[in-house]
Amino acid sequence: KDDHSVRAAIEAAGPIDVLVNNAGIGWMNALEGTPIAVARDLFETNTIGLMRLTQAVLPQFRENKSGTIINISSSVTLRSLPLLSVYTATKAAVNAFTESLAIELEPFDIKVRIVLPGSAPSTSFGSTARSKIQGGGGFHPAYAEFANEVMARNQQNQAPRTQSSDVVNAVWRAATDDNCPMHQPAGADAIAWVS
Repeated sequence: KDDHSVRAAIEAAGPIDVLVNNAGIGWMNALEGTPIAVARDLFETNTIGLMRLTQAVLPQFRENKSGTIINISSSVTLRSLPLLSVYTATKAAVNAFTESLAIELEPFDIKVRIVLPGSAPSTSFGSTARSKIQGGGGFHPAYAEFANEVMARNQQNQAPRTQSSDVVNAVWRAATDDNCPMHQPAGADAIAWVS
């Protein structure tokens, strides 16, 4: 979470060919139920932390005139969903940052990609978001009924979801396939949203 720890990790890693920025914090609540301190934490981890790590590897990538940066975003940036406004904002910022960064790094032959996973119940995203909501006092009372309806719909949704292997495959393609598009959806639901 700070420049010193990032520099130490990069130095300990030695030469790097591919950077996968995958750290993230989940959050689900209406904006009115989201303390600004939580919004700052989300941006610090999901967006600023990603920028910090990217900035740390750029000197060696630039000197080598090679390297790949893969930023893990989210399919929620493809379709607006309720109670995810703040989380979506952090991931939309990642998308915009990555797209501009790709243009900046093109002269140095550094590839930049975005992987957009769909909903993945097997990951800790949901449990982390729920514990953070409970720790923050739950949903704002004005949105409680709406939030309960949204949660019930999500639990009843039987549509195909993203598996961890879908994300691994998308990251592998982004790292190894020169023809991989900038935006690489991961999972059946994410692919359906792109179509």
